[in-house]
Amino acid sequence: MAMNNQLLAVVQHIENERGVSREIVLTAIEAAIQQAAKKNANVTNDVKVVIDRKDLSLHVYDKLVCSDEDTGPGFIPLATAARYNHGNPVKEGQTITIEMPASRLGRIAAQTSRQLIMQKIRDAERSNVFSEYKDRVGDIVSGTVSAISRRDTYVTVGKTEMLLPGKERIPTENYQVGDPIKAIIKRVEQDPAKGPSVILSRTDPKFVEALFRLEVSEIADGVVEIMGVSRDPGYRAKLAVRTSNENVDPVGACVGQRGSRVRTIVDELNGEKIDIVRWNEDIRQYVVGALAPARLESIEVDPVEPNTVHVVVASDQYSLAIGKRGQNVKLTSKLTGWHVEVKRSMATASFEDQKAEAIKELAEMFSVSIAAATKMADAGFLDVEGIADADEASFIASSGLDEVQAKGVYAAAKAVAALTSGKAEADAEEE
Repeated sequence: MAMNNQLLAVVQHIENERGVSREIVLTAIEAAIQQAAKKNANVTNDVKVVIDRKDLSLHVYDKLVCSDEDTGPGFIPLATAARYNHGNPVKEGQTITIEMPASRLGRIAAQTSRQLIMQKIRDAERSNVFSEYKDRVGDIVSGTVSAISRRDTYVTVGKTEMLLPGKERIPTENYQVGDPIKAIIKRVEQDPAKGPSVILSRTDPKFVEALFRLEVSEIADGVVEIMGVSRDPGYRAKLAVRTSNENVDPVGACVGQRGSRVRTIVDELNGEKIDIVRWNEDIRQYVVGALAPARLESIEVDPVEPNTVHVVVASDQYSLAIGKRGQNVKLTSKLTGWHVEVKRSMATASFEDQKAEAIKELAEMFSVSIAAATKMADAGFLDVEGIADADEASFIASSGLDEVQAKGVYAAAKAVAALTSGKAEADAEEE
């Protein structure tokens, strides 16, 4: 019984600490001892190890040839074989299976089996991880930060350590070991050398989608359908929803009473702003909703360029429609799948009013002070196009800004100009 109790303690420890089922543990132990036993000169390659599933007693069986002529490993005298055969006589050359004492396997086999057992347990763990999570891609899991290596974060979920790569972390977030964390399972990889690994993400648009599915019962029940999500992780996201139930407001369902539902999700994303848009099969109505809160004067589908719409806004709505560093129009394009080109309407205000409005827009778009925006306006740079059309060196020299700030503004203007003129398609696909 002592040996049984010892084996029981080992099995229970592995079950509890490693999350591997008892049957897998016992099968691994049998295979490991059997593999190690075959290295013993006193047994044959037919040796078999069996652990009784009820009392965990260990049994070792071997096939031997009955012979009085041949001796040594693999052979057994006829008289001895008859005793193992319940007293029944055996013939020369007959093969019988006998149970032998486990002690005959020797100390080397025992030591070797320990190493093999742990290897097989590790293999079983890896197999369990892959089997458990391969069909859970897209699910949200909750865990604890267990380690941080440069930008990569390791998260323990249950008894499994998962990886949140640096590029899948929201850039505005910082973690400490022990912090609770939620993320979506992005993929499960099977590496022949390292075994399976579960990759998490907090930047994937599907993470926002999964959070809404958890928080909004109408989405979970299929009453409200998510039609698309676009994100600038950590800063802003857009979610398009629709419903076929006339009695349900899909946007209101996602917002919740007094914004309770969306606020819970915003808190989980550490303040990331979320715009909830009503999906519409009419692309013009869809874009109007996606560019809100900017008010549009007109919107037209390009008759030549496929999947392109032209939007005209008043001067005081331009920076709102474009968004800081082009964020609003960029997310609208990603959400709708159409290229959205925003232009100002013909100005009717006085030059001084236009200049004041331009200064305000420059300050908001490039996150600079009114004083810095005024310097650019005084130098003749009143909008994004004017900055982007200039030579970088000329802009730096004449803008009135210090070199570092001027280079940042110029680079941002180039990016926004490319985006709003349809030249950023390759960049958007790469992202």
